[in-house]
Amino acid sequence: METVTQFFIDWGYWGLFVSALVAGSILPFSSEAVMVILVGMGLDPAWCLVAASAGNTLGGMTCYWIGTLGRTEWITRLGVSTRQLARARKFLAGRGALMGFFAFLPTIGEALAIVLGLMRSNAWLTGVSMLAGKALRYAVILASFEGVATLF
Repeated sequence: METVTQFFIDWGYWGLFVSALVAGSILPFSSEAVMVILVGMGLDPAWCLVAASAGNTLGGMTCYWIGTLGRTEWITRLGVSTRQLARARKFLAGRGALMGFFAFLPTIGEALAIVLGLMRSNAWLTGVSMLAGKALRYAVILASFEGVATLF
């Protein structure tokens, strides 16, 4: 895992974009660590925020696309449990594409995006709301890192 992280760090903004894309998909990865390391190395935090948010949103939209395939048994084979899908369906009941905002949540975020795809929610609205949630999460992480870094 350390060599994979090092690879993403070596590629700078593009590496952060790809690491965030991987983290936003159904594959487990911590793009936050890559972002914090890159900002610590002197890369522009605003561009890191853009790269991470765009990559993570694109990764989340791959989950949405998987959901549009509409086969629950395929989705469970990809590592999303039926329990996660049931929780996501309950959370989304009566709500629409704006719930894509919560796709940044750990554990259930991927399931939310998949269920939005299963429900055939508006793809553009889902993508925009997902981008807003993911960008806010990365901004909070950056602000926290910058605040902690000033203490030392």
